[in-house]
Amino acid sequence: MLKRGTPEFERYWEDQEWALDHYTELMAQYLDQWVAVVNKQVVAAGEGIKEARRVAKEKTGEEHIPVIFLEGSFRVY
Repeated sequence: MLKRGTPEFERYWEDQEWALDHYTELMAQYLDQWVAVVNKQVVAAGEGIKEARRVAKEKTGEEHIPVIFLEGSFRVY
């Protein structure tokens, strides 16, 4: 669990904010994919959230990684 005020907490939320701020740019390359971001860089992408998170964790060794879905069209669930 992330604890507020720790470097990991701050990095996680900075990466989440970066991903959302660059959403449109990221869509050009990762449309309809899950994207994992560490240190303001895409470190993994894939069709499934579990796979994107697993690859990102293997590459970085980080436990807490923001993963967002870059949706190209509206979907009704």
